Amino acid sequence: MGCCGTLLYPLLITLSVSLITYNIIISSNAPLKQGFPSSFSSSSSFYDSVIELPRGGSRIRGNNERKRRLFHTAVTASDSVYNTWQCRVMYYWFKKAKASAGPGSEMGGFTRILHNGKPDKYMDEIPTFVAQPLPSGMDQGYVVLNRPWAFVQWLQQTDIKEDYVLMSEPDHIIVKPIPNLVKDGFGAAFPFFYIEPKKYEKVLRKYYPEERGPVTNIDPIGNSPVIVGKEDLKKIAPTWMNVSLAMKKDPEADKAFGWVLEMYAYAVSSALHGVSNILHKDFMIQPPWDKEVGDKYIIHYTYGCDFNMKGHLTYGKIGEWRFDKRSYIKSPPPKNLTMPPPGVPQSVVTLVKMVNEATANLPDWGS
Repeated sequence: MGCCGTLLYPLLITLSVSLITYNIIISSNAPLKQGFPSSFSSSSSFYDSVIELPRGGSRIRGNNERKRRLFHTAVTASDSVYNTWQCRVMYYWFKKAKASAGPGSEMGGFTRILHNGKPDKYMDEIPTFVAQPLPSGMDQGYVVLNRPWAFVQWLQQTDIKEDYVLMSEPDHIIVKPIPNLVKDGFGAAFPFFYIEPKKYEKVLRKYYPEERGPVTNIDPIGNSPVIVGKEDLKKIAPTWMNVSLAMKKDPEADKAFGWVLEMYAYAVSSALHGVSNILHKDFMIQPPWDKEVGDKYIIHYTYGCDFNMKGHLTYGKIGEWRFDKRSYIKSPPPKNLTMPPPGVPQSVVTLVKMVNEATANLPDWGS
């Protein structure tokens, strides 16, 4: 490695504990193979692989660019009631969007990556890969840390036919067919206003040292929604897992990033592997703040929607009419939810209509 090892010495120190943790997880969760990915067989070879990757990631050249560039949609989830009903609704609309696109669709297969370690009763309804969870206590109560570890297992153990992967989430509803937004070797991602690498440069330099370039190389993204080359993701995922674990063990990073820590970890890992992203504000909307669906592809219903009967938003106060996914943690929403009153944004109306259609057509809803 020569001088490169010296330049990345701070990062090596920061991640050394988590790299050891990775090896412990691998060895304790047979039948995972020690050889994935080859760049993680030792810390030195890991840093060589990062340095050698050109910024911008892998490219598809020549005649391949004229072919359909299929992507596989992957969603991580637990077997909780809360995650399960969202996944069922999500997969219902995935199938409808894909079918409506016709034979030219670039939407390929779908996988729910179930990270609780055992099958559930929806294996036949939703294509599912069962991943092992992190060892007990390793997530420190931050269950999202299972996401990168689940992706590592899925990418290693599954023969994914498509060349690209769309990382999505249970609380995404696909409104219309999604094309492959990847272009010229760049990934495609949604920019989040609350992911601010420049603001947290001091903390992030522990994981993305100055020798790697300006902190603005870190895109303001999470891991979802992101479309990225499969081979790029195979390189990113183990780093994403290790950086997530290292950040969670770092009091300064844990305090700075809070519930979006794993998102920062993905953004850093993507930058470390030279994979930049085209930022697509039209990738998705987030009601009630985004009022119109327009030409967007995904509705992300992460925020509660509270309104009075005049159609005015009462955010921070439970509304006379409301839809909030957190109201359905222990049981799924009932069929035929009451529609919002006049004056509520079209995005919220569309969301409730789509949830109602899915629940009306999915078998044994609520059982």
